[in-house]
Amino acid sequence: MEPQLKDSVTDGIATVVIANPAKRNAMSAAMWRALPGVLDRLAADRAVRALVLTGEGDTFCAGADISTLREPGDEQQSLAVRAEEALAAFPKPTLAAVRGFCVGGGSQLAAACDLRFAEEGARFGITPSKLGIVYPSSSTRRLTALVGPSTAKYLLFSGELMDTERALRTGFVDEVHPAGELDKRVAEFARVLVSRSLLTQAAAKEFADGRADRDAHWAEQARGSGDTAEGVAAFLERRAPRFTYGV
Repeated sequence: MEPQLKDSVTDGIATVVIANPAKRNAMSAAMWRALPGVLDRLAADRAVRALVLTGEGDTFCAGADISTLREPGDEQQSLAVRAEEALAAFPKPTLAAVRGFCVGGGSQLAAACDLRFAEEGARFGITPSKLGIVYPSSSTRRLTALVGPSTAKYLLFSGELMDTERALRTGFVDEVHPAGELDKRVAEFARVLVSRSLLTQAAAKEFADGRADRDAHWAEQARGSGDTAEGVAAFLERRAPRFTYGV
């Protein structure tokens, strides 16, 4: 099977699958190039309320396909950074579902998601020091914001892999689940995300990521959306809210 990104949408949840099983779902240059376009299409789909990124089979992503490193290094790195930035800027909640290896570019993509749930036994690492590659500054800052300077340096200096216990302790992952239970938990939590106000989520994502200081903009969006009035009414009437922002 040719390396590819597979995507689908069910009940408001978009799923993007990294599929290159012959190489532990390593990202080829073509896959890096394709990801921003896939994300743009899903972001524009008003039926999509949340996105799950995962790998095919028992591995998330083992990084970049090393065979493509024969291409100019700057080109490889810029492709990965563009894909990472597109994922980080996705305007709806994103969740990485990780099993197996999440290494190099795989960790780069996982870190660009809003949340990361992992299966016990997953392994995480960022390995440019093994290849003499300078990790991009934007990716380094994102990693540092996620796990703190000490853990970021540990990962980048050594290239060593960390287990799910350490990943959870350092904040790289948000939840860890036993084998066989990850998909169920991801589906359950994705349904929770879909049921909540996209207005709240979009504003919170922007503020938390430090991308803008637009309180006035989001206050105006709240007034025009009707989500606040609907949320309060639903609470008082003890029913599930029917949020309409972005629909």
